[in-house]
Amino acid sequence: MDLPTIWFVAIAVLWTGYFVLEGFDFGVGILLPVLGRDDTDRRVMINAIGPVWDGNEVWLITAVSAMFAAFPAWYGATLSGFYVPVLLIVLALIGRGVAFEYRGKGDGATWKARWDAAIVVGSAVPAFLWGLVFANILRGVELGADGVVRSSLLDLLNPYALLGGLTTLALFTLHGAFFLGLKTDGPVRRRALRTARRVAPVATAAVFAFLVWTQAERGLSWVAIAVGLAVTALLAAAVFAGRRREGWAFAATAVAIATFGVAVFGSLFPTLLPSTAGAAFDLTVTSAASGPYALGVMSVVGAVFLPLVIGYQSWSYWVFRRRVTRAHVGA
Repeated sequence: MDLPTIWFVAIAVLWTGYFVLEGFDFGVGILLPVLGRDDTDRRVMINAIGPVWDGNEVWLITAVSAMFAAFPAWYGATLSGFYVPVLLIVLALIGRGVAFEYRGKGDGATWKARWDAAIVVGSAVPAFLWGLVFANILRGVELGADGVVRSSLLDLLNPYALLGGLTTLALFTLHGAFFLGLKTDGPVRRRALRTARRVAPVATAAVFAFLVWTQAERGLSWVAIAVGLAVTALLAAAVFAGRRREGWAFAATAVAIATFGVAVFGSLFPTLLPSTAGAAFDLTVTSAASGPYALGVMSVVGAVFLPLVIGYQSWSYWVFRRRVTRAHVGA
C-alpha cells in the first residue's frame, strides 16, 4: 500500500480504538442516574472509569491530529462542515471533564447533582453526535470544487444520520453496562447486568438496521459480513451476560463496535468525504493527502511513539484492573 492508504487505515484504527475505549466511558456516564441509587453507588461508577477516561480521550486527539497532518483537506471540510455538532461535542467533553474533577469538591447534594447532570449530558451528547457525524460522512454532503461544505444543519439531521446517532448511543450504553458488570461488584454490578439485558435488543436492532441501510446505499456486499459479525457479537454478549460472564460480554460488545468502525471506514474507502453535488467533487485518499515527505515523517514518528503510548495505556489498565465496590469508596 502507498502512504496515503496506510494513513487512512491508521486513522480508521485510531477512530475505532477511540469508539471502543471511550464508548464504555460514555456508557457509564449515561447510566449514572439509572444505576446509581445513591451517592456511594454513583461514586463507585465514576471510580470505575476514573483512572482511564482521560487516557481514552488521547485516541480522539491522536485521530484528529492524524487527519490534520495526513489529509488536511478532509480535516478542514469535516470540521467546518460539521461545525455545530463538533462544537457541541467539544463543549460536552469539556463539561464532562470538569464535572469529574469538581464533583468531589463540595459536599452538598445540590452541588453533586449538578455535576452528575453534566456528566450525563457530557456523555450522551458525544455518544449520539459521533454517530450522526460519521453517518453523514458516509451519506455525503454538499461539497463543491472549492472544498467548502454547504450543507445546512437541517441537512445533517436526515433519517439515516439520526439512525446512526441512535445506533452509537445504544451501542455505547450497552458497552458501558457490561464494563460496569466487569469492573464493579455489589448492587451496581447486579443493576448493570439487568440493564444490559434490556438495552441489548435495542442496540442489536439499531446496529442491524444501520448497517443494512449502509449496505443498501453503498452497494458493498462485504458489508453484509459486517452485519453478521456485529449482530452475532451482540447476541453473544447477551448470552454471556445471562451467564454472568461479564468479561466475555464486554469483549463481545468491543468486537461489535470494532466491526461497526470497520464497516464505516471500509465503506468509505477510497473516498474520504463524498459530495452530493457529484463524484467529481469527492474528497479521496489521493486528492486530499499531504505530500510524500510529510507522510514519511509522520510514519517515522508514529512508528516510534505509538507503541509507547499503547504500552503505557495497557499498563494502566492492568494496574487498575480490580473491581470497585462500595467498601472501596467508603463514607
